[in-house]
Amino acid sequence: MSDTHTDGSQNHHGAKVPGPRPSHGPLLPLPPQRAAAAPDGGEVGDELKNAYWMQWEGEAARTSVWRILGRLPAISRRILALAYRADARATVMVVVFQVASSLMSAFGLLASVSALSALFAQGATSERIHHALPSLALVAGLMAAQGLLDFGVARGQAALTPKVRRAVEQELLRLSCHVRLEAVDDAAFADEANKANDRGLYYMRQSVPQMVQLAHAVLGLAGAAGVLAILHPLLLPLLVLSVIPQGYAAVRSARAQFLSHSRYSTLQRRIRLFTWLLLDRDSAPEVRASTAQQALLEEHERFARRIETEDARLGRQEANVALWGRAVGGLAVGATYAALGWMTATGWMPLAAGGGAFLAIRSSRGTLVSVVLAMHQIYEHALWIDDLERHLERCRALQPHRTGRCLADGVKTITVTDVHYTYPEADRAALRGVSMTLTAGSTVAFVGANGSGKSTMAKLLAGLYAPTQGSICWDGVEVREVDAESIQAQVAMVLQDPVAWPLSALANVTIGAGTITEADPQRALAAVTESGADKVIAGLPQQWATPLSKRFKNGQELSGGNWAKVAVARGLYQDAAVLLLDEPTSSMDARAEHAVYEAVLHGGHGERRRDRITVLISHRLSSVTSCDMIYVFRDGRIIESGTHQDLMNHTTDDGQPGEYREMFTLQASAYQAAASPEEADG
Repeated sequence: MSDTHTDGSQNHHGAKVPGPRPSHGPLLPLPPQRAAAAPDGGEVGDELKNAYWMQWEGEAARTSVWRILGRLPAISRRILALAYRADARATVMVVVFQVASSLMSAFGLLASVSALSALFAQGATSERIHHALPSLALVAGLMAAQGLLDFGVARGQAALTPKVRRAVEQELLRLSCHVRLEAVDDAAFADEANKANDRGLYYMRQSVPQMVQLAHAVLGLAGAAGVLAILHPLLLPLLVLSVIPQGYAAVRSARAQFLSHSRYSTLQRRIRLFTWLLLDRDSAPEVRASTAQQALLEEHERFARRIETEDARLGRQEANVALWGRAVGGLAVGATYAALGWMTATGWMPLAAGGGAFLAIRSSRGTLVSVVLAMHQIYEHALWIDDLERHLERCRALQPHRTGRCLADGVKTITVTDVHYTYPEADRAALRGVSMTLTAGSTVAFVGANGSGKSTMAKLLAGLYAPTQGSICWDGVEVREVDAESIQAQVAMVLQDPVAWPLSALANVTIGAGTITEADPQRALAAVTESGADKVIAGLPQQWATPLSKRFKNGQELSGGNWAKVAVARGLYQDAAVLLLDEPTSSMDARAEHAVYEAVLHGGHGERRRDRITVLISHRLSSVTSCDMIYVFRDGRIIESGTHQDLMNHTTDDGQPGEYREMFTLQASAYQAAASPEEADG
């Protein structure tokens, strides 16, 4: 069969192929089946290679040991400063107890040497044991003291680590949720925020126990080295000789782990994506309706095989490095112990000192591995913490405009004069010279095509954006002269796609007023009654207390139209001076939409609110016919304004109908055309 790709044609698999799109140029042919889809390997697509989570993966493995050592003091100071700010008492306790524990370990090693000296001395066995008892008792006491100190370190760390995480997380969330809206619209800022929350906070929490582990290992090495120096200066070179192969093997192994994790971290996230699609509730209906399970399982298996291959390769590499390390390390340790034996046999060192040196060298080899791993982890994780701290600084610079002055409650007149606004990094202005006057008690409509500037103007009225040029005055007070949040507090904004808060029905109504646990019963009842949400809540199993999310026990899921009613109730409950409705009823049926607009525009009891400005944004022009003023937007400008009747009577300079009349007539004709077949049947 021919493989001609015309509109509605079939390819050689018998499936229909989309036709060309002349307005966007010819549709390109499908590429060949990707070789990377083969289960035996291939590269992952480029779309995830440069994701934020890949930025510092494996960085420590690509950096020299000397650079890591050079940065460790500054990193340690920063982590200690963060910990001290979170809990000064616990931080001091951990530091003091850790140093004291290391001293107990060093003193215990010296006491062990003293005990060995007594045991290896000349004389009867009972006499030697008697002389060794004080040293043995001292060793036992020092070990007990070290155990208590280590317990104190663990308790202090247990108290400190969660506090560091909580303090930094609270600061991140507090700053991030208050940044200006234009910052949130910036893709780079969103990427930074995800990176700070996903990686920075996690590694901030990990940094405290890692620092404790590093300090424990370094102090342990220092203590062992100090004891060896006391026993005999030549023992220090022997310590270095014995630990170099083990340390080199530890560095190689750690770097192999970090680089391997970097190589397949993208694969891990891809496989989690397919796992989520197979298990998630939102995707479950379509997965089953389209029988997509097999395709998703195949992709999951493809990536799982890649991870399996990488894990096996890493295991083999680690085994090879471990074998080399043990072989060379065994030779080095053998040479070290031979040197110790020779020094003891020739009288350079007492037998007891040789025994102490043996214990110190043996413990140092394992401690060095801990030092290497902790150094790599702390260095790499500190890079994520650097990103977190830079993001916090940027958030501090992007906080809402504050002057220390607040707007008075309520408003009589809002005057918009020659307002321009351009989104960050946008090529053209979203608003260009908009002027209008809004008065308390009036209902105003913004209409126009998508992208004409309606919603942007609403956000400027709400104080979410500040004009690039021009002014907005509340009762003569320019918005730049007051705190932006004092404007936002007086505006209730109901959006087309409201947030479905996973809270109780009551909390979904009251959260817009800044409360979840407290409510004004009469105000809440009036809000849901006006919006039509009273019947929705009455039908819930626990009514006001019902969780509006299936993720919770006994939770309920609302339809789009019912969510819209709850969102309108949320806006009404705020009882704000300005109510902005940005197409909140688009998902409602016609009868419910009409009831909401009747309540909002004309008052729940037939009387309009005289202390509130109501702004309605809608594409359904039948909803705005009773508004006091209608502003028609196009390309960021107001091209027409007036009542419905004024605009229906308006014509252009060449006698043609105005924009509003054309849009209204077009919508009305669509309804008439749909109704005509029924009329013909009648």
